[in-house]
Amino acid sequence: MEQPLLGLSLVGALVLALPETRAGSHSLRYFHAAWTRPELGEPRFVAVGYVDDVEFVRFDSDAPRPRLEPRAAWMEPVVLVDPEYWERNTRVMRRNARTFRVNLETLRGYYNQSQGGVHTLQTLLGCEVSPDGRLQRRFSQFGYDGADFMDLDTVTWTWTAVAPQAEISKRQWEVGNEAERVKAYLEEECVKWVHKYLEMGKEVLTRTVPPSARVTRHTAPDGEVTLRCRAQNFYPSEISLTWLRDGEEQLQDTEFIETRPGGDGTFQKWAVVGVTPGQEGSYSCRVQHEGLAEPLTLKWESPSLSIWTILGFMTGVLLLLNAVLAGVLIWRKKNPDTPSSKEGPEELRNSSSSTRMLP
Repeated sequence: MEQPLLGLSLVGALVLALPETRAGSHSLRYFHAAWTRPELGEPRFVAVGYVDDVEFVRFDSDAPRPRLEPRAAWMEPVVLVDPEYWERNTRVMRRNARTFRVNLETLRGYYNQSQGGVHTLQTLLGCEVSPDGRLQRRFSQFGYDGADFMDLDTVTWTWTAVAPQAEISKRQWEVGNEAERVKAYLEEECVKWVHKYLEMGKEVLTRTVPPSARVTRHTAPDGEVTLRCRAQNFYPSEISLTWLRDGEEQLQDTEFIETRPGGDGTFQKWAVVGVTPGQEGSYSCRVQHEGLAEPLTLKWESPSLSIWTILGFMTGVLLLLNAVLAGVLIWRKKNPDTPSSKEGPEELRNSSSSTRMLP
């Protein structure tokens, strides 16, 4: 993993959702977060590592014994590649935790936040390689209290102060030549470890699982009707869901939910489009994923009775009739003096044979 230490310079960025890796590419990303807890005094620090969109390592300062720990089974034998891996990177994370706590105090001063409260520092650092293994993208960004603070331009290798309060840090980083240190990590160590992790976890990271998908109809309390196209159980995470009306894409009327983990190593995503009641048949959802030989085209189908539903209903009716007849027979045995159908009213005695079967 071999990250550069995050010194007083706060290398990283605010990223509430990790950016998607481009189709066919592979990425290595580290997400760090620290937040103040006035009621406890000590801020909490958490670091999570991702290969592509799969969490593979985690560090939590609140753990009974804070250590960098594996979050993917294929990380267990990493000591065969690097015997000092866990110990060395645990030390890195512990130092990062202390640095983030200092940085939180520094930023509170920048923003004149002397009253305390809950404040958050988040960072993102990583790289992406193309399908043939060459460096394709690098990113080093960070944010404070839910807003971007500083970005690193990886073309010019200069810092951009997104917030006015970041100007002080920007000047310090330029004097300290921080960009060169980050560049060396992103273009050398990061790329090297992407290839190592891909080799170690190739059975999981390079597999392809096609999505299962369906379209459902929903009616809101205010009467608004929407169609939801949901794809799930797919890997890798890159997928395209497109709503079409009579063959025309409906981008402006479509709400997309970001791709998210399914909890079992696969992913899920859905797209919602508003429709006019009665026009549902004009809409179709196109699903594209590298696990599919060709795109799926799905439409909402109104629920209908299948042959099995009909047979099941008929079986239930017959069972009910048998139960009623059995009850009548038992009642007659217990009441032998009850007149039979032959002693009944004239209209029953003279009716058809089928009617005489009535009790």
